[in-house]
Amino acid sequence: MKKISIWLIGTLLFITGCGQDMSEDEVVQKDESNEEVSIVPSQQLSNDNYKTVLPYKPSQARGIIVDQVANRLDIDEMEEGLRRHSQDQYDPSDYYFQEGQYITEDMVLEWIDELNPEVKKDSGEKEYRDNPRYLSHILEQNYLHKQKDGSTKLAGISIGLAMKSVYRFQTEVGGPYYYEKISKDEMMKKGQEIADNIVKEMREIEGLEDIPIMVALYQEEEQSSPVPGNFVAKANASGGDTSVGKWENIKEEHILFPSKEGKEKYFDDHEVVKNFGNEIATYFPNYVGVIGEGLYIDGDLQKLTLEIPIEFYGKGEVIGFSQYAYGLVQEMFKNYYDLEINVTSSNEKESLIYREANEDAPTIHIFH
Repeated sequence: MKKISIWLIGTLLFITGCGQDMSEDEVVQKDESNEEVSIVPSQQLSNDNYKTVLPYKPSQARGIIVDQVANRLDIDEMEEGLRRHSQDQYDPSDYYFQEGQYITEDMVLEWIDELNPEVKKDSGEKEYRDNPRYLSHILEQNYLHKQKDGSTKLAGISIGLAMKSVYRFQTEVGGPYYYEKISKDEMMKKGQEIADNIVKEMREIEGLEDIPIMVALYQEEEQSSPVPGNFVAKANASGGDTSVGKWENIKEEHILFPSKEGKEKYFDDHEVVKNFGNEIATYFPNYVGVIGEGLYIDGDLQKLTLEIPIEFYGKGEVIGFSQYAYGLVQEMFKNYYDLEINVTSSNEKESLIYREANEDAPTIHIFH
């Protein structure tokens, strides 16, 4: 979570709509077939965010992920998480971000069919269980580098492979759904095989023959999970290589609070969230509970997101509640991780309290 004030958001929207001015850099974007003048905002929201080339170019496989990945939380986390893991390979201070421009929708669907086990129609339940479809989606992200002459050129690609943790299938149209769990070890083995095949296919695409490719495996959660899955491994293919090198395990997880898993794995954080809710319940009768999600990397809490659903009967109550919650944040939550608290009513945001890691005081915004 990064601090973005409402003023800054408004400024960026104004800049984007006005064309080039003092806050933009004009660059020439080069590929094998043409040159195109593009704009890159000179201001960077934070050191962890990539500047984006404008005009914004949607992915060649735009929107298809919605049909391939069942859990909406997985869709968001896969896209954001792939950018996060790309930072180790493509420094945000030196590279610009662009959605994937090379792998088309047809390629994604064709590769998914080719790389998953084939099961003949009218097969029985056992054959489906023995040959699950491991791969759900292929996500491409492009990273551009600014050249000495002011132009930008594709310098790296990141590929995210969405791998199932549970295979849902039917043996006949309109029939019941069956479920087959896929172990992490089995998913990793198949995912690494698929990664090599994907890199080999990409080397056949014009312009990608010598581009470095980072591939990351994402393990999806079950369709009904209240938290997303996570990336489990990544590897790199240097320019020209038709397969990836050594795999690096990624240890990260999303934990729901309150939950049995959260209490067992991260008791102290579980207790902080629970006590925070208890303090609120003491003074606000319309409070119904806190729902939290923690992102842990290598066992350390990196980001805690809380949602507080509550019914309000006036703006004054919203302000009073938010001020009280703001004070509790300073008293109860340590500042070594990013913190975001969304106060909502009837599925609408009423206020936002957020704090970046290592900051002393949070920022609060009341929505009008």
